[in-house]
Amino acid sequence: MNTPKELRYSEEHEWVKVEGEKVRIGITDFAQSELGDIVFVELPEVGDEIQADEPFGSVESVKTVSELYAPISGKVVEINEDLDDSPEFVNESPYEKAWMIVIEPTNASDVDSLMTAEQYVEMTKED
Repeated sequence: MNTPKELRYSEEHEWVKVEGEKVRIGITDFAQSELGDIVFVELPEVGDEIQADEPFGSVESVKTVSELYAPISGKVVEINEDLDDSPEFVNESPYEKAWMIVIEPTNASDVDSLMTAEQYVEMTKED
């Protein structure tokens, strides 16, 4: 399982990458492997406000539909439109090609409350 050390992770299996004043969000390698082949990704609109621990979209696999939960609160400033035509990027490249949204966080320090890569790996071992 690929778990980049520079990212932070939520209990709902989203990853967070701080990029200056903005935060990029996607789902983890562990999550995509559990879901199976992704066939559709539903994302919010640019300008939408998302709230920590609340759904902001969903991913549909051949097995199930799974909600995406916001790891932190903020305003959506960019969405990955490539996922409309290529949802398989989530399986192929969960950390590079398949980022989902970029937000301007309401409170940037909220990222500090998320898990480190080491903590996330430990949590997924228990699942």
